[in-house]
Amino acid sequence: MSRAALVVIDVQESFRQRDSWAYASQPDIVGQVDRLVTAARRRGDLVVWVLHAEPGSGGVFDPANGHVRLIDGLTPVPGEPTLVKTSHNAFTTTNLQQLLTFAGIRDITVCGIRTEQCVETTARVGCDLGYEMTFVTDATVTFPTPHRDVPATATLAEILADPRTLSVEEMTARTEYALAGRFATVRTVAEVTGTVTGRAADAVGDGTGAGAGQPEPAGVRG
Repeated sequence: MSRAALVVIDVQESFRQRDSWAYASQPDIVGQVDRLVTAARRRGDLVVWVLHAEPGSGGVFDPANGHVRLIDGLTPVPGEPTLVKTSHNAFTTTNLQQLLTFAGIRDITVCGIRTEQCVETTARVGCDLGYEMTFVTDATVTFPTPHRDVPATATLAEILADPRTLSVEEMTARTEYALAGRFATVRTVAEVTGTVTGRAADAVGDGTGAGAGQPEPAGVRG
């Protein structure tokens, strides 16, 4: 039995309802996640789906508005649990740890939305809990991120025009830097699914590819 799991975090319609979706770092997130899911199922790994909800908020994360559902193109199969969280990380407000413990899981691969928020915090907490974490960087989505002093009333246009706003490239790079060798191993979809070919394969082989040459994560092997 496989001791590995793929946890897909917040790849939900809620985000597509926001104007900022037009500036998403990875518009083909469904295709990237589908590749990971297909490979995980082929290996016999557990696939866990996680959605984010803010009941009573009246916004796009309020289940009453119908957007707290997977983006079209992603469908769990029987035996794949779907959890609903109300915190950033996927552990704190769900029974994810209990589920993984019962399944004998020791290695977790994470992907989803957002790169530096829900996916990163899940990787950090998972590492603290003793799991070996893999963060699939090009199967995550982030958005231009405003400075902390920007008013909550600022429009998307104002945020994009603000020189203090961090680009999606900056957000992704900062997240990779914080996680790699400390909380997770950073990998690409091609590396995780074993579909690295040509120049990409050579780059991975000589230690210049994304995630290559990273130290082992801080999690404890079982």
